[in-house]
Amino acid sequence: MDEQKLSVVGTPRQRVDGRAKVLGQTQFADDIILPRMVFCKLLRSPHPHAIVKSINTSRAMAADGVLLVLTGKDLPHAYGSLQISQDEHALCQDRVRYVGDPVAAVIARDEWTACEALGLIDVEYELQKTLGSPEESLANPATRIHEYGPEGNIHLAVSNQFGNVALGFEEADEIFEDLFFYEGSNHLAMEQHAAVAAVDRDGRLTLWSSTQTPHNLHRALSSSLKIPAAHIRVIATPNGGGFGGKSEIFSHEMVVSKAAVVLGRPVKICLTREEVFLAHRGRHPVLMRLKTGVKRSGEITSMHLQTLLDGGGYASYGAASTFYTGALQTVTYRIPRYQFDGCRVFTNKPPSGPKRGHGTPQPRFALEVQLDKIADRLGLDPIAMRLNMLEKPGAITANYMAISTTGLAECIEKAAGASRFSERRGKLPEGRGVGFASSAYLTGACHPTYLNTMPHSGVHLQLDRSGGVTVFCGATEIGQGSDDVLVSVVAEVLGISPFDVRAVTGDTALTPVDLGSYASRVTLMMGNAAIQAAERARDLLASAVADSLGIPLERMVFAEGRVFDAENPKRGVSFQEAVCRAEAMHGTLGTVGSYTPKESHAKYRGGGIGATPTYSYTAAVAEVEVDAETGWIAVPKVWIAHDIGRPLNPTLVRGQLEGCVYMALGEALMEEQAFRRLPKSRSHALVHKFPSMLEYKSPTMLEMCDVEILLVEHPDPSGPFGAKEVGQGPMLAVMPAIANAVYDAVGVRIDEIPITPDKILRALDAKRAGGEGRVGPVRFPTVPWPDASQIPPPWEGGDGRAVLRRRKQA
Repeated sequence: MDEQKLSVVGTPRQRVDGRAKVLGQTQFADDIILPRMVFCKLLRSPHPHAIVKSINTSRAMAADGVLLVLTGKDLPHAYGSLQISQDEHALCQDRVRYVGDPVAAVIARDEWTACEALGLIDVEYELQKTLGSPEESLANPATRIHEYGPEGNIHLAVSNQFGNVALGFEEADEIFEDLFFYEGSNHLAMEQHAAVAAVDRDGRLTLWSSTQTPHNLHRALSSSLKIPAAHIRVIATPNGGGFGGKSEIFSHEMVVSKAAVVLGRPVKICLTREEVFLAHRGRHPVLMRLKTGVKRSGEITSMHLQTLLDGGGYASYGAASTFYTGALQTVTYRIPRYQFDGCRVFTNKPPSGPKRGHGTPQPRFALEVQLDKIADRLGLDPIAMRLNMLEKPGAITANYMAISTTGLAECIEKAAGASRFSERRGKLPEGRGVGFASSAYLTGACHPTYLNTMPHSGVHLQLDRSGGVTVFCGATEIGQGSDDVLVSVVAEVLGISPFDVRAVTGDTALTPVDLGSYASRVTLMMGNAAIQAAERARDLLASAVADSLGIPLERMVFAEGRVFDAENPKRGVSFQEAVCRAEAMHGTLGTVGSYTPKESHAKYRGGGIGATPTYSYTAAVAEVEVDAETGWIAVPKVWIAHDIGRPLNPTLVRGQLEGCVYMALGEALMEEQAFRRLPKSRSHALVHKFPSMLEYKSPTMLEMCDVEILLVEHPDPSGPFGAKEVGQGPMLAVMPAIANAVYDAVGVRIDEIPITPDKILRALDAKRAGGEGRVGPVRFPTVPWPDASQIPPPWEGGDGRAVLRRRKQA
């Protein structure tokens, strides 16, 4: 479709679900009230690591108002978020692995009764050694948290080498080696997790849940509860924020489903904010060692990245998280030789999982801060240095990531130009500084979360003689605007208003499968599937109108709610009449569309992680003010340029960019899901250092900075109407830009996240004492890395795609 003919796509407009949300009519999971509904509460372990010797539920069962008490024996089957790691039970079987691990559930007539009954359950624990960090877990392999994994408490260890890394370091003029640490953080979604389960009149289970992945949850319920999948319906209610935290399979969803089946009546649960912190599934704490060889021009000759992830008590999406910490380092700058070692370790903390950017903000922080150090040491302008080594469109990286289009150069130039970065850097008054960083992120993952060869997204389109259009898709609206994307691309193809299209989404009984709202995949995958379905519907309508009016098919135009002759616009019919004529010709109207991404070039273990139809790119400049007396940091402004491909709704694009900057400020300056040990007299447990929103700080309106948004628009052929992702990638560049700005402001390096006033003061004190003027990790523990897989890079003669074609033919 020609750009000049677009009437919906690219036009700033109200989102289609905006009215209901503004008026409070949107029904979230906790808003659901059903007849005869009862309530569930979970009993959670007070210990980080213990054997469950016995559970006595008799007193709770005898309490007035209690209908049912469940324990691990009632839910014996394991499940997990990934097919390769089914290591969780809805209620613990014989061991608890973190404070908050659920061991029993009470279902009662109301929440208060259920809460009181929890105190009547007697659990006998046998305490085990607590492993509070990856270093402790590595040092105590005999104390195993799980009985699987390569050895000890290692969940996953991987080592891949692409090309002769040692030779690359020999060719370098300078070698830089740094340690970085990125603390974990919580998603802090406005809406807590909630779920309601009920058995319908046909005896089938329905679960309403604030989930990002209804299809995965549907599969897990069938497997864990041993109910035929066709007898389960999962409805993903609109989410009050997800950010990855609702893409997991959660114990409370399993428990209320089991209880509803047992009791034959609806069962509801809504986690408290404290329980959300206990369940966690947020950002992995990651320790990183980054070694980079460069020429005096700043060009990279070789890179070796090692990451150590604190996985917490269970696998979660940890296998993917580990690979993600290494996958995307190569897609911004040319890295001819690259080695990645990654290790995820079990600890007695809540499981870490995917959070906005999933595994990529941590290594991006390390890379962009180290590049700033490289530019500083070599006397290079950090902008010019980066522009000189950008990866090119159409390139295949050393680790076989295929780049489609890239607007990173324009992003860098726009952000640097708007902020006057080069003329202000190093020239502002003491205590003020500017910092730069860039980043990339995937627009949908090429590999599904479980092995299959079916489409990643499907769409059904229904048209009826009233002129109504309903589009069905399993994608989940988590606040990002996916429903708006869905109806807008259909409306664009059919020439009608988005408000004339009704979306039915996230219902496994009514909608075709979409794998879920994660990995910034929905716009591209659902969008392409929707366009295919809409184009097929348009062809049916066009053939009927063309035949009835005697107009050549190629001259049919769909616009402004009409179908008409391009050469004589007065000759045509209304959209409703077109539907009626098409139904008369073809019968009941319905079309389908689906999308499956192309196969990844990366055939090595873990190569599917990071592969995507197209990458988005971002450049950010942050300005900071640092008080050298108190260490206090303020960020008055961020300039952010993003390669969006084409914005489908610029209003939503800008909202996503502002949201990315907001969350980045929180992670950069204050948010940390940190833990502390209680005194031995109080059980020696690991507990949250910041257990509630009173202590766990996130930015308020007072801390939110001004944001200048700069969109780079070069439509990508992979995306619907050329669109790329915008929900996660823009966040990645902001944290390192702030760290680099702090260095420009007061001359000290904070090589860890968050950057807090006490760390700045410690770095300033060290600098005044003649030291390095740095705060950050100082050692990387010994990790039993596997032997590195020697994987030759794809290029020969500079033409990676040609080589791949030849290899495939051979």
